[in-house]
Amino acid sequence: MKNNFTLGLNVLLAIAVAVLFYLHFSSSKKNNSSAANTVSSSSGFKVAYFDEDSLQEHYEYYKEIRNSLTKLEQTKSNELNILRNQYMQKGKEYQDKASTMNQAEQQNAQQDMMQRETEYKKTEQLKAQEMQDEQMKRGQDIRKKIEDFLKEFNKDKGYAYIFSSSQGLMYYKDTAYNITSEMVKGLNESYKKQH
Repeated sequence: MKNNFTLGLNVLLAIAVAVLFYLHFSSSKKNNSSAANTVSSSSGFKVAYFDEDSLQEHYEYYKEIRNSLTKLEQTKSNELNILRNQYMQKGKEYQDKASTMNQAEQQNAQQDMMQRETEYKKTEQLKAQEMQDEQMKRGQDIRKKIEDFLKEFNKDKGYAYIFSSSQGLMYYKDTAYNITSEMVKGLNESYKKQH
């Protein structure tokens, strides 16, 4: 069964290659197929890229978002620390009184500590989820601003693709196609106009 599937896939690929060759070499029929138009227009294909790291370091809005998220994370961490300290303090109080407590009081103390621990864990998960949601929301906002900027930026540039280059993602890039400085300048100008 596996051999039949492989044979069928190979036949399908051979047919697809034959069709592409036909479309590519039938230049007299350019208007008959959108695939032929795509192949024949490949000589004007332009690509650019920008360095994601540089954008993060020099785009003012990106820096503002990063600072805002850092402050928010610190606030949530402080709130959790207060709750944890209250939990620990209450545990210490119960431990100090343990020798004078009767069995019912010890059970109540144990239940109280279990309830506090459950409350802390729920709060911790809630704050982590809130932080993750905020990071995602802000990341989408930055991405939208970059995409909107690139649509406007590319109107007179004519790039077919503009890639984001992250460390370890691209193995080779010709710096002639690096538009990072233009992007940073344009994005910051746009940001200043909005604020």
